[in-house]
Amino acid sequence: MVLETKVDNITLIIASMYFDINRPIYTDLQKMEATLTHAEGTGIIFAIDSNSRSTSWHDVLTNKRGKIMEEFLVCKQLHIVNEKCCTTFWTSRGASNIDLTVTNNQALDVISDWVIDDQESSDHRILIGSREWHIPTGGY
Repeated sequence: MVLETKVDNITLIIASMYFDINRPIYTDLQKMEATLTHAEGTGIIFAIDSNSRSTSWHDVLTNKRGKIMEEFLVCKQLHIVNEKCCTTFWTSRGASNIDLTVTNNQALDVISDWVIDDQESSDHRILIGSREWHIPTGGY
């Protein structure tokens, strides 16, 4: 799902994405690439259930999907907004940080005070910023 909006005279494109664990991650990265191309010159925020793990976004391990995702983000000059304080996904089988909030330079200042809400939503937690934004992390 993709939404275009304005916040304080900044045009933002907000995309909620689900990277299916059974699909090659390159397929979803191509969709991110297409969104970035469309959003050129504007701010963009991705809320992603990435099904990838990396110590770069404060998980306890880095898997192959996480390494590929890391390289893509660096290549595209994107920023991971996740903070170390919070685990984004947990079930009775375990916990991880597979949910990512990613932004470009133009939207970096829009997201601040990144926190996880305590309210129950699903096995994926709700992210909240200081602007009272509620950005779902995926799992739909």
